[in-house]
Amino acid sequence: MSMSLLDATIVNVALPTIRTSIDASEATLSWIISGYALAFGLALIPAGRLGDRYGHKWVFIAGLALFTAASVACGLAQGGTQLIVARVAQGLAGGIYLPAVTAYIQLLFTGRTRGKAFAIMGAVIGVATALGPLIGGLLIEAFGDADGWRLVFFVNIPFGIVALVAAVVLLPAGSAGAQAAKGVDLGGLLLLSGGLVALLVPLIEGEDQGWPRWTFLSLAGGVLLIVAFGAWEVRVARRGRSPLVPPHLFSHAAFTGGTILALVYFAAFVSIFFTISLLWQAGLGHSALESGLVSVPFALGSIVGASQSGRLAASIGRRVLVIGAGMVAVGLIALWLVLRLVEPGDLTNWDLLVPLLVAGAGSGLFIAPNAQFIIATVDRHEAGAASGVIATMQRLGSAIGIAIIGSVFFGTLTLPTTTAPPTAAELAVAFTHSAAVALAVSASFAVVAFALVFALPRRVTR
Repeated sequence: MSMSLLDATIVNVALPTIRTSIDASEATLSWIISGYALAFGLALIPAGRLGDRYGHKWVFIAGLALFTAASVACGLAQGGTQLIVARVAQGLAGGIYLPAVTAYIQLLFTGRTRGKAFAIMGAVIGVATALGPLIGGLLIEAFGDADGWRLVFFVNIPFGIVALVAAVVLLPAGSAGAQAAKGVDLGGLLLLSGGLVALLVPLIEGEDQGWPRWTFLSLAGGVLLIVAFGAWEVRVARRGRSPLVPPHLFSHAAFTGGTILALVYFAAFVSIFFTISLLWQAGLGHSALESGLVSVPFALGSIVGASQSGRLAASIGRRVLVIGAGMVAVGLIALWLVLRLVEPGDLTNWDLLVPLLVAGAGSGLFIAPNAQFIIATVDRHEAGAASGVIATMQRLGSAIGIAIIGSVFFGTLTLPTTTAPPTAAELAVAFTHSAAVALAVSASFAVVAFALVFALPRRVTR
């Protein structure tokens, strides 16, 4: 699980070197992150249904094998288009094998032990996501800009092989069977995929192409497809079949708020690494390792927060989410203030240490128990379907967040229009300004997420 989540952020520190190595456009950089997250999110629910039908073991193995092969394709890519296609395949594969992780926790553990297993899984989500930039920076520092970014993908190969062997030997076969006959809602999947792609393409490509008419038509078409998807799901449910996203879940107002919370929070959380990596390397001229080291306080905070989240959730209930989301919002606002107030040429990683540590600790407190509180808003027998919807919204939030933040970052990046290359001071000023604007948007997402926490129940029933 950590491998698929690590790949969501490990690429961030490699973006500047990818940009120069294969002459990638600004839109390509956004697609490398968003394409992965989008494909990941769209695969989660269908893969979970396939696991119910054919057995989670072989769906897990198939997804993991494809993920390992796609990692090889990413590392061998010679151009932006090849890399985007390989990253989409990699995200699709991650979304195929990840649902089996939560399914096996449900099948193999009970009672308090299951709670501990889910707490470990929550910690893995936060820590793996936060450690990605550091590991990517270490690889690029050790092997150079030319080949280091390729090793960011190749590093998955030995772990993928070991995990495949372990899966064949250790994982039990068989399927849940209860929902098997209902199959997968392919019509709903196509409508949802089409709608999200129609929304993301103009968000990522629009700034690069000067927002031509087709971008606005695509946005409008995306909204219509999402509306059509909702109508289709209602129709499928009325016919007694199994919809991709069960409409009756949204009859619970708190669940609706919780799913929006999952989307908005991940839009804020994942996008900050994208912003900081571009600022630190392309703007301030630091190495990939120095860029990765900037994220260490966030990672350490995540570890500490996640280690305490389960105990605090049991003792103080929803307040742990309020505290966590509040700390993330305060940390991101503080980051924005630092970029606004400190001279670009004087900016160091020490200036970001406390805001990132606060945001990381808050993220650790929030991520691990968050899904439990959202699932608690629906009936017990709906927990499996609700869990799939939440996981999908988290990944889609990552994709949408990167698309928006990338558009804002590059849309506000103004370099001197002279024939001579910009000086280091000019680059620092331009990139710091754009990073400040992008972080203001991320902080806004975090504030909205904090407000949405109050839609969740005060406690989770044991």
